[in-house]
Amino acid sequence: QVQLVESGGGSVQAGGSLVLSCAASGNIVADCMAWFRQAPGKEREMVGVIHSIGITTYVNSEKDRFTISRDAEQKILYLQMNSLKPEDTAMYYCAADFTRRLRCSGSRSSYTHWGQGTQVTVSS
Repeated sequence: QVQLVESGGGSVQAGGSLVLSCAASGNIVADCMAWFRQAPGKEREMVGVIHSIGITTYVNSEKDRFTISRDAEQKILYLQMNSLKPEDTAMYYCAADFTRRLRCSGSRSSYTHWGQGTQVTVSS
């Protein structure tokens, strides 16, 4: 049974930085691991995804401020967030897709395993 556990959320002022982590238990490595976020009253949206071979894809303009990475064992997923803005305030979730893929999916439904979420609050 795979479990994903996020950590690293918190409250910061605009312009600050945070690093979120997501630790995956179990022996199976997912090809694709992604970060999603959900702001109050909004749909959950993908921030970005990383394939086990290292290719990362960012959905919106966050690639200029956010960096997704995985550790060498492919068991920990990171989200480095810089120059944070109040609109980045959301619950952040990591997710894993254990289907073998050459290219990661951008669809939320492809990700079958989810963490419990970690709250990020950015004040102006």
